[in-house]
Amino acid sequence: MHLAFVWHFHQPIYRDPETGEYLLPWVNYHAVKNYHQMARLAEEEEFPGTYNFVPCLLEQVLEYVAGSANDPTQAALDKDPDRLTYSDIRLLRRIVPGETNTRRLQESAVKALFSPLLTPELDKDGLLHHRKEVLADLLPRYRRLHEAGLAELTTSPYYHPLLPLIFDLRSARGETLPARTFRHPEDGMAQLLKGRAYFEKIFGFSPAGLWPSEGGVSRDVVRAASEAGFQYALTDENILWKSKPGPRALADLFKPYRSGELSLFFRDRELSDLLSFEYQRLPVDEAVEDLVKRLEARRKAADEASICVIVLDGENPWENYSDNGVPFLRSLYDRIKRHSGFTLTSLESYLAKKPVSPEIDIVPGTWLGNFSKWVGHPAKNAAWDRLSKAREACGPSEEMAVAEGSDWFWWYGEEGKGEFDYLFKAYIRKACRAAGVKEPE
Repeated sequence: MHLAFVWHFHQPIYRDPETGEYLLPWVNYHAVKNYHQMARLAEEEEFPGTYNFVPCLLEQVLEYVAGSANDPTQAALDKDPDRLTYSDIRLLRRIVPGETNTRRLQESAVKALFSPLLTPELDKDGLLHHRKEVLADLLPRYRRLHEAGLAELTTSPYYHPLLPLIFDLRSARGETLPARTFRHPEDGMAQLLKGRAYFEKIFGFSPAGLWPSEGGVSRDVVRAASEAGFQYALTDENILWKSKPGPRALADLFKPYRSGELSLFFRDRELSDLLSFEYQRLPVDEAVEDLVKRLEARRKAADEASICVIVLDGENPWENYSDNGVPFLRSLYDRIKRHSGFTLTSLESYLAKKPVSPEIDIVPGTWLGNFSKWVGHPAKNAAWDRLSKAREACGPSEEMAVAEGSDWFWWYGEEGKGEFDYLFKAYIRKACRAAGVKEPE
């Protein structure tokens, strides 16, 4: 059985459109700690994988590499500890909650940037210099892994919009829809094309694969992805079962399908979610053993030409694992490489050898299955109404494209996410001001 691990790297735009200041530090944090760690482990373990970079993440990483990111959290890390202000301390406590001694707080926050793979015995200034080295080599390291055959690189629409809802908000049938509709397929296509072009600019080649934001697909999205030049896209198995009539057979999950000219892979939801949310609770050996047993059961239900695709965030799960997931990933990679029943593959190379796939008529959905995390809640619907009014009044713009990102809608209705509310409204406000129209209520 063929096996593909797909690690999704994404952070939304955290930059205030008015001041250029980064309101949250997570691009900097994850780039140094987790994106580097995943590349380093792939290299050291010689473990092939697929890595999906969202273009707006790449854009922000490169600002940090250039030293042009206006990030007050990084400024607080750099500052003389005796000159830390109350505002600085609040920022650092986002990274290290609970520490009361300001000097120890700063030292701990600097160390928290680094994976256990990167724990040199350096003082604060040495670690901060090392941070710059890690950032500068991050994207070149992935290019080298790609050239060595250890990293297939894929991308997403530029600002991570939930494409089915951008193409037509009515795709979220079954949810309580907002009062206004939203239907701008031209914006969705623009985000696909811009994302593809930016990826090519950074990595030097056109990506074959697409992780549509949130795994969101529909007939319109699939057609547009193909027209934008992508060969394949990935989404969740839930969509396969909704799109494929008749009884379910496990073996049906382990092959690509075609919708028009685009090939579609469906992720194994159970295995992806176990890695994301459950294995952190188990000892390393027990967790790895459990995953391998589940994979073996799948192999017995399929044939040698089958492929099992596992897709999950490449940064968020590891903080809940011991030692940032390093022992678990090392053990998992080693066990799978030594297993004679599995062949690690890139999705592009698998398609090159695979016979023609069966056709499928896609039903709209996301990695979650439905659209309930992005529309239906009163706060989410109010945000869609605001976006719809602004888009009609202002027309397309870069700021409007940022406001179309999925993250703002995900967090509406949640407590303690004021920065997301501010950024969403700030980008709409700037779009309206540039267009000379009044910001919608």
